[in-house]
Amino acid sequence: MPYEIKKVFASLPQVERGVSKIIGGDPKGNNFLYTNGKCVILRNIDNPAVADIYTEHAHQVVVAKYAPSGFYIASGDVSGKLRIWDTTQKEHLLKYEYQPFAGKIKDIAWTEDSKRIAVVGEGREKFGAVFLWDSGSSVGEITGHNKVINSVDIKQSRPYRLATGSDDNCAAFFEGPPFKFKFTIGDHSRFVNCVRFSPDGNRFATASADGQIYIYDGKTGEKVCALGGNKAHDGGIYAISWSPDGTHLLSASGDKTSKIWDVNVNSVVSTFTMGSTVLDQQLGCLWQKDHLLSVSLSGYINYLDRNNPSKPLRVIKGHSKSIQCLTVHKNGGKSYIYSGSHDGHINYWDSETGENDSFAGKGHTNQVSRMTVDESGQLVSCSMDDTVRYTNLTLRDYSGQGVVKLDVQPKCVAVGPGGYTVVVCIGQIVLLKDQKKCFSIDDPGYEPEVVAVHPSGETVAVGGADGNVRLYSILGTTLKDEGKLLEAKGPVTDVAYSHDGAFLAVCDASKVVTVFSVADGYSENNVFYGHHAKIVCLAWSPDNEHFASGGMDMMVYVWTLSDPETRVKIQDAHRLHHVSSLAWLDERTLVTTSHDASVKEWTITY
Repeated sequence: MPYEIKKVFASLPQVERGVSKIIGGDPKGNNFLYTNGKCVILRNIDNPAVADIYTEHAHQVVVAKYAPSGFYIASGDVSGKLRIWDTTQKEHLLKYEYQPFAGKIKDIAWTEDSKRIAVVGEGREKFGAVFLWDSGSSVGEITGHNKVINSVDIKQSRPYRLATGSDDNCAAFFEGPPFKFKFTIGDHSRFVNCVRFSPDGNRFATASADGQIYIYDGKTGEKVCALGGNKAHDGGIYAISWSPDGTHLLSASGDKTSKIWDVNVNSVVSTFTMGSTVLDQQLGCLWQKDHLLSVSLSGYINYLDRNNPSKPLRVIKGHSKSIQCLTVHKNGGKSYIYSGSHDGHINYWDSETGENDSFAGKGHTNQVSRMTVDESGQLVSCSMDDTVRYTNLTLRDYSGQGVVKLDVQPKCVAVGPGGYTVVVCIGQIVLLKDQKKCFSIDDPGYEPEVVAVHPSGETVAVGGADGNVRLYSILGTTLKDEGKLLEAKGPVTDVAYSHDGAFLAVCDASKVVTVFSVADGYSENNVFYGHHAKIVCLAWSPDNEHFASGGMDMMVYVWTLSDPETRVKIQDAHRLHHVSSLAWLDERTLVTTSHDASVKEWTITY
């Protein structure tokens, strides 16, 4: 029973306020790349829904850059590890691994023959290194700074030159190889965030938190001019990128704008105003072929339109923080995936094309813990902001209505027919009817964790931290304890009824899934062993014959009800991150998500 990956909907760049974000370009011009958490994400620049994720770093990755040959990528992480890996195969085999210094790598540059690499960042005693890519032997020294180096670039033609920019407010200029320090450039009055040589090597530019961009001669390092005269931007500048022909420069700033400069005549060609909120600050940019990209503090990637600076051609949205839960729903003949993340953000994805967007309006202000869709086509979500929200999936707009405030933080939500919603909170079970609280069990005598409502709408199963599932019946506007205990093998982590209501699956922290048969008075039907760690999520396939489980062991298993031995094992579904939620689009398509903030679709064959 094999499986194959069908779609990868990648996460957005991980961004931090006041820190520039580097987007790497592809010398062949097809892809661009960036980092989020321990992942390096490669996306097609013409169709960003096509993505690939590299997850071999053990620590958070900061920067990744293609070699000019296009065959390898070098990526550096916060521990100072630099990995050089293959881009041509799906497996991305590791070619070399180095540790140039102990501390965060902030930028990487290659020479045009793809033979030498310069790496800079915040080491303990040194802030940079430049070495041969295949042996790691040094080809010079990066000296001249006394604080963390933020940026490095190498002139892409001989004679080679190297430039760096640092938090000591200086840029430095080197000649080589072997690269030797020539002089310091002290024109800026604040941190130097970015230095870049033009593609032809005639010029290089430095951008700083003081809002200035200076242009220098690429060969001698002599100052040519300051862009915009007095100030290039009203805020700090985080990134610059040259046009392929080297005549123009794109800049991204904390003043919430990006600008295109004509370098030869020193004038602004276009100003792209991205918005008015803090999240519209521009932290990164890339000019590749005809595409101009910028990254906002929201994590969104904007494709800038030179003909209409006021509105981007397209904005790539998604999640930049870990995803906690997802659900699926058919709407107008299309299947959509809804995902909710750690920062309260809910996104919807077209399961075929990967087109996605977030809901309009003000939504949850804290982690979305669980979501489901009720019979009237509303997304019911519960969040750590102590609310349950009902959001219309045709309008996809948070309105003032449909918010139920709870006394205690909710952990899980389930819906049944007749407008019923059951919410499990910390030490409390709440019944809602038609978006209003009508009943609560305030001290159930155990800690309830998860809840499921039988498709008939009469029975509610609540799983507890004490390793039992208790059954309640809905009577009008009350919940009545049936006095029936179903024993799991450990603290219950998820419960789910099959779509036909015949079975109840229960997974627990003791690595076991137990299935109970509803018709036989909830007698134990079968037990499923296989996970090596706590299981965290469950989902039934629409065929009622198979169900999937995901655990802390990073495994996803697809089980066959009648035969616990036949199972599909998806290893490393989201490598280095456990799967936080699962759902089925149809009988053969499973959707998984995890703390790597990406969503994946798998085709399962039995």
